Amino acid sequence: MIQASILLFIGTTEIMFILFIVVMVFGADKIPEIARGLGKGMRMLKDASNDIKTEITKSAEKNGIDTSITKDVQDELNKVKDDLEDFTGSVRRKM
Repeated sequence: MIQASILLFIGTTEIMFILFIVVMVFGADKIPEIARGLGKGMRMLKDASNDIKTEITKSAEKNGIDTSITKDVQDELNKVKDDLEDFTGSVRRKM
């Protein structure tokens, strides 16, 4: 979700400029290595986040806390997110 919101504000020109700077600073031969490292780091961060969510859910269920409330809230958030994406999609098409 964060990545998508960041990409909404970065255009093609900015991405090309950033890539140009990366090539100039690190060299073309280091880019695959850097990308691999970033990919591994993002994967580890995502796995850690999922582990934390799982632990919280298990702990809540173990202590008798109703997790259906969080599911209802998540459903509502997803509906709002879908509505916003529909709106921004129509705005982008008009531009």
